[in-house]
Amino acid sequence: MSPDTSPPHDLDLVIDYVNTLDIDAGSDVLASSSGLSEWLVQRHLLADRTSLPSEANRAEAVRLREALRGLLLEHNGAAHDDGAAAELERVARRGGLGVHFGPDAAVSLRPAREDFDGALASLLVPVVQAVSDDTWLRVKACRASDCAWAFYDRSRNRSGTWCDMAVCGNRTKVRAYRQRAPRGT
Repeated sequence: MSPDTSPPHDLDLVIDYVNTLDIDAGSDVLASSSGLSEWLVQRHLLADRTSLPSEANRAEAVRLREALRGLLLEHNGAAHDDGAAAELERVARRGGLGVHFGPDAAVSLRPAREDFDGALASLLVPVVQAVSDDTWLRVKACRASDCAWAFYDRSRNRSGTWCDMAVCGNRTKVRAYRQRAPRGT
């Protein structure tokens, strides 16, 4: 029986969101309001595409993505960024993220709003759930400066550095070797 390869707590949603910017390929799903809207609708975070997010909404979505990326880089040894946590806090408050009680003792963490602000706040639900069992620290961004791809570190000792050892790890090691190797005369 093979273990489930999906990260817990729907963290794959957060990883997918951070990876809407592919530095290596030079593509950005959030470069347009329609791209942002389509991404949110496809993941059932927004009900429909009838009204496109404004340019201000799009900029807010990009700020959230980059704040999450900053935290993921921090999980992989980068310097702490005070602004990242503040951005997540702002998004959570705007969307009304909180504990909600329902019938039969049902308890859920979800945004109070069902609009764009609520959609962005929904992206933080897996983060909160993962913080509770320390799996959030396994979500990292690749240390390669020309990549920064988000990934879930499945290594036993949480030592994963690159999104793909065969690509980013190899490139980094080859660059380091070339810098150390004596130059031919």
